Amino acid sequence: MTLGGHFTYFVTIFLMVAGLFIVIARGNLIKKLIGLGIFQTSVYLLYIAPGKLVGGTAPILSDAFTVYSSPLPHVLILTAIVVGVATLALGLALTVRIREAYDSIEEDEILNMDAVPSRQEQA
Repeated sequence: MTLGGHFTYFVTIFLMVAGLFIVIARGNLIKKLIGLGIFQTSVYLLYIAPGKLVGGTAPILSDAFTVYSSPLPHVLILTAIVVGVATLALGLALTVRIREAYDSIEEDEILNMDAVPSRQEQA
């Protein structure tokens, strides 16, 4: 197989590395959620890419077809997309609550506010 035949895998690896870098390197909670979304998309691509066979058809038994593509990766990815959307919604809701409580969505600022004891705790 040629190098061009593995194009989807190169794109998948690039998206995984980019998403992981964003999650690790950024302090903004919204940017971390975007990085998580990019990482999830790369996993979707990783599962869907080998699911399609060249010349394959839908798995409907017929004498006219001999090569079938498996629908299982597509079904699993539909489920993963639903879970990913729910996870993103929960992350955004938590980010809104954190913004209300700390008046910031920067991770460093939030950690600094938690490290400084409040006056009520000192008394």
